[in-house]
Amino acid sequence: MARAGVGKYGDIQMATPRKGKAKVHKTASGKKVSYGQAGKAKDGGPRVRAGTKKGDSYCARSLGIKKRLSKKKQNDPNTPNNLSRKRWKCKGAKSTK
Repeated sequence: MARAGVGKYGDIQMATPRKGKAKVHKTASGKKVSYGQAGKAKDGGPRVRAGTKKGDSYCARSLGIKKRLSKKKQNDPNTPNNLSRKRWKCKGAKSTK
């Protein structure tokens, strides 16, 4: 009988993201946070392209979400919004390369 998180032969299994999410981040307390949109872009490339017009639009939109949160949540690096902003390389309302 295998323990939770450990495969049949003792190999450690990676956490899988929730349905529709691309990534999972495991916090220091052990909590798993799923974030990001799963799948590929229409042209088959990666969905997240930092430093593009699409990235700038995302960063501006997510900054609005961030501003509505409490100060504690705004500075929490483990919120899905902050994890996604890090992936898009957001600095304020702009996406950097």
